[in-house]
Amino acid sequence: METYTTDDALTAMGFGRFQALVLVYAGTGWLTDAMELMLLSFLGPLVRQQWNVSPQHESLLSSVVFAGMLIGACAWGFLSDKYGRRTALLFSILLTTGAGLLSALSPNYISLLALRFLVGVGVGGAHVFSSWFLEFVPAKNRGAWMIVFSFFWTIGTILEASLAWVVIEKLSWRWLLAFTALPCFLLLLFFAITPESPRYLCVQNRMSKATLVLERMAKANKVALPPGVLTYHRDTQTDHIMLTSEDDHLHVRENECTVGNAMSSKPGGIPALRMLLSRKLVRSTLLIWFVWFANSFAYYGLVLLTSQLSDANRRCASGKKIEAHQKDVNLYKDVFITSLAEFPGLIISAVIVDWFGRKATMWIMMFACCSFLGPLVVHQNESLTTALLFGARACGMGSSTVLCLYAPEVYPTSARSTGVGIATAIGKIGGIVCPLIAVGMLRSCHQMEAVVVFELVLGLAGVACILFPVETKGREMK
Repeated sequence: METYTTDDALTAMGFGRFQALVLVYAGTGWLTDAMELMLLSFLGPLVRQQWNVSPQHESLLSSVVFAGMLIGACAWGFLSDKYGRRTALLFSILLTTGAGLLSALSPNYISLLALRFLVGVGVGGAHVFSSWFLEFVPAKNRGAWMIVFSFFWTIGTILEASLAWVVIEKLSWRWLLAFTALPCFLLLLFFAITPESPRYLCVQNRMSKATLVLERMAKANKVALPPGVLTYHRDTQTDHIMLTSEDDHLHVRENECTVGNAMSSKPGGIPALRMLLSRKLVRSTLLIWFVWFANSFAYYGLVLLTSQLSDANRRCASGKKIEAHQKDVNLYKDVFITSLAEFPGLIISAVIVDWFGRKATMWIMMFACCSFLGPLVVHQNESLTTALLFGARACGMGSSTVLCLYAPEVYPTSARSTGVGIATAIGKIGGIVCPLIAVGMLRSCHQMEAVVVFELVLGLAGVACILFPVETKGREMK
């Protein structure tokens, strides 16, 4: 009997109207994640001003969100691989929306801290959006479509900076929290029509449901599915898979799934973790964990540096406090300008990711980010500081985006969300630590030490990218 695989079907259909709708939905989830994280640049100083909390408590407001994201990233990854992408997405969206709106009504600092922690847990599921989206995209030009997907993140950062500029001036930080939670309502409204990933259904051996999703895609794209019956050809790889090296393992297409992948009735959890740390994947896994930590540390650190560095330069040089209104205007302007830097970063990544490959693009961007941060070891004027942070932010966004593409391509479907979720969680540790450096050191007028730490972390991450054992450019997802 003639058969075809998920990869065969996606290749035959190409990227059409159906995938465009999936892109918009997943991109909106990515946009929401960006808005909640950019909110941290504005919320801490405003809460400190209203409730007169200490600088340590101001930093804790950011760190507790990342702590929630760390827990959420692992939990939603496990749930996504065990119960499906849609299930994990639904509950993460509900938690983010509910906790986000309730935090706008917080009567005191402690309740705000607890609710923002829950927002962090919900936002920790954002990585499922990227895995879910990529599982609908054919291998050809997958890198370019991931870059397009990442534009939603940049739109979210710019939207949040614009909201802060307008809302805080005329209303208050509570209204900013409420408006930031609104995009999640759009996700809830359209959730009922979102499809489950056909790759996930295939690995679950739910072939009839996977076929229905593929037929729905073909109808929307106005193309025909390949002739035959959907299969994953589990019989072709039973003996061969035990002999493959890690590099060979990554050549395995989803239509050549191992018996363990195809037949596992309990994906996610401990079986998935064992797969990630197996001899074939352990080197990739450990390097991805470190690079994700470094990327998150650097990216979120750059966001916080934007809101702290110019202020620290003026305060440490003069020993005087800056007038509050002028400080707010400078903050919104600097965050807005540096957020625009993500557009050229994404464009450059889109151009070179399918040319030089995933690995080279990441280490080029990381070393370039180091070069932009270098001059900031000493005090610079405000214009030059903003320009250097603009370049660093562009490179940081580029490397983060390619990493979000690379990791799902490395892992098989049955462990993909778990693998990316754990890596994302480890990245959040970087997010927890970086406020202590970006805020703590700068408030103590230790700018050189803070920048040197960022340089060291990014340099080591660049080396780690060179050491990745495989290049996934042009390969089909397993």
